[in-house]
Amino acid sequence: MKRKLIAAIGVAGMLVSVAACGGDDKDDKKSGADGFKGETLTLWAMDGSTPDQWQKDVTAAFEKKTGAKLKFEVQQWNGIQQKLTTALSEENPPDVFEIGNTQTAAYAKTGGLAELGDLKETIGADWTESMNKASVTDGKQYAAPWFVLNRVVVYNKKIWADAGIKELPKTRAEFLKDLKQIGEKTDAEPIYLPGQNWYHFVGLTIGEGAELVKKDGDKYVSNLDDPKVAAAMKTYKQFADLSKAPKNKDEATPQQAEVFAKGKTGAFIGMSWEAPTAIKANPKIEKDIGFFTIPGATADKPEGVFLGGSNLAIAATSKKQELAKEFLKIALSDKFEGQLAEEGGVIPNKKALESNLKGNAAAEAAAPAAAGGGTTPLIPEWGAVENPPNPLKNYMTAVLNGKSPESAAKQVEGELNKRLSQKQ
Repeated sequence: MKRKLIAAIGVAGMLVSVAACGGDDKDDKKSGADGFKGETLTLWAMDGSTPDQWQKDVTAAFEKKTGAKLKFEVQQWNGIQQKLTTALSEENPPDVFEIGNTQTAAYAKTGGLAELGDLKETIGADWTESMNKASVTDGKQYAAPWFVLNRVVVYNKKIWADAGIKELPKTRAEFLKDLKQIGEKTDAEPIYLPGQNWYHFVGLTIGEGAELVKKDGDKYVSNLDDPKVAAAMKTYKQFADLSKAPKNKDEATPQQAEVFAKGKTGAFIGMSWEAPTAIKANPKIEKDIGFFTIPGATADKPEGVFLGGSNLAIAATSKKQELAKEFLKIALSDKFEGQLAEEGGVIPNKKALESNLKGNAAAEAAAPAAAGGGTTPLIPEWGAVENPPNPLKNYMTAVLNGKSPESAAKQVEGELNKRLSQKQ
């Protein structure tokens, strides 16, 4: 499933009016098949998130249990922030809606989301902690984790076999050794890793336990001079040094899957949907594509990864709070979380449900890293950082061109701090 996960750019600024529009829960608690008969619950789900059969089955289960109708409205990612912001400030917002995990904190802090602490106690005791973190703001539960995707190693089986590699690497050192062997024994580029694949870099910082920002009084500032961030960048450079990819471009310029499709690249770090992109460019390569989890420093812990995904939230101004929670209990149940994982190839919100990914090679490779994954800083101020030109990308290119991580951090900290201080 191809996902276009958007950042919370300027969300808080657009949500100023939401905080003043608090809603009271006017539902009486009801039970039984006809408890909500005659009511209609509106759900906004993003394009590509809900497989057809899942949508049909969840709708049927919801309507059978509650007696209410479910109005499923599919939204496009382009322009969704402004559309949702406007809807949440109006009298009749969508009752339940999908929201990017990195967006959640911004909407929560401005009063747009209903608190869901009771739901967490009821059905969320075993939600994966790394996924649930993006649903919590200031210690309170404002959304529910739905699913995530993360990066894996996509590799060319033929090239690895031609290099004499018989087992997949289990550690970062073994991965580097195998790539160097490809370079020595074949005419292939060992790995395609452009200098600005910054979400992979973010994953490496997560693996190091690093924070990209820190608090300075009442504001956030750059933390790129942290030795842990430098360690992550040094790891990135070790792999990028084995690549011929441009140091000042990201993975979409050109599309790395299309580079891989030419059959002259040993591996790349990418999302599951990039394999079909490669196959579309060159159908003959399909038989040679494999996947494995990005190896970490030790065999018992995969590399850190950025978790891009979605949460489900209830509008604070919805007049159907209890009915909305009934929907979440159904949609997030083991039955339907498992079905979503199986049909959509996404990582479910519970470790125990990952068995539903069996047979999906890319998803099976991604799942082991999810528990140790994370996101960009969950603060509204972060949105401005990702606007081009992204200071993190410039930092990465500077290091790959010979600057020390410390001097590169100093080079971009002014711009990074400026963006972090922009009013939201």
